[in-house]
Amino acid sequence: MSYSHIQVQSTGAVGAIVTGIDLATFTDEAFAELQEAFAEHSVLFFRDQVLTPDQHLQFAERWGEINVNRFFAAVENYPSIAEVKKEKEQKFNIGGGWHTDHLYDQIPAMGSILYALEIPPVGGDTLFASTCAAFDTLSDGLKETLLGMRAVHSSRHTFGANSKRPAEFEDRFSNEDLATQDAIHPVIITHPLSGRKSLYVNPGFTLRFDGWTDEESQPLLQFLYQHIGRPEHAYRFQWQKGSMAFWDNRATWHWAVNDYHGHTRRMHRITLEGVPVAA
Repeated sequence: MSYSHIQVQSTGAVGAIVTGIDLATFTDEAFAELQEAFAEHSVLFFRDQVLTPDQHLQFAERWGEINVNRFFAAVENYPSIAEVKKEKEQKFNIGGGWHTDHLYDQIPAMGSILYALEIPPVGGDTLFASTCAAFDTLSDGLKETLLGMRAVHSSRHTFGANSKRPAEFEDRFSNEDLATQDAIHPVIITHPLSGRKSLYVNPGFTLRFDGWTDEESQPLLQFLYQHIGRPEHAYRFQWQKGSMAFWDNRATWHWAVNDYHGHTRRMHRITLEGVPVAA
């Protein structure tokens, strides 16, 4: 489509770089174009934005209700903003593997708006993959099989008391007792904005197919994971200070690459409430 208030450049199977807009001050017309671009591209990337936490919140609130993350440490004085940080002396990062946020919730979050405050001189990129493009490139036979299936997802193994987190994560996560969420969702959902079919499983939170054992589920799940993460379905975003990424959890995976040991990476993340997902 054509845009008159913003410029949008597709990055391939997933995402688009948006220019010509200041996210601290923009018109209703520009916002309407952002909404269309978000539905079409699933991730929007912005550069050179200068936002206070209040302006970050104001931008997020235009899209919907904010989901206050119950596990992440919050920014001081801003409980609605999660701090995603890795210090230079730490070895492990948050989100270092393919995943989709909040898949374990009965009503999963729509997406997240991540803003870069401190970036390492090299590395610290984020990979994104299109679960819609991945569905499109499956065989017709496998599509037909998956359309009738559901999968079980959980937060317990990642955020619960028995999770195997590194000790250095202790100050970055809290509320282990709230990690009781299990949810069952269709393996193939219809995206509520674009109407496209999307593969709704991921290695971070999916346990098994509903009605299948763990052992029975793993071969097919592993095939789907490898398929979704194929290079032709993905894009690698290189962060700069002032960059922002806004992704749709119903249509994408993401992976924060952990390749900047000895440097700090600090981001602010706001998550938005979603709607029930349906086949």
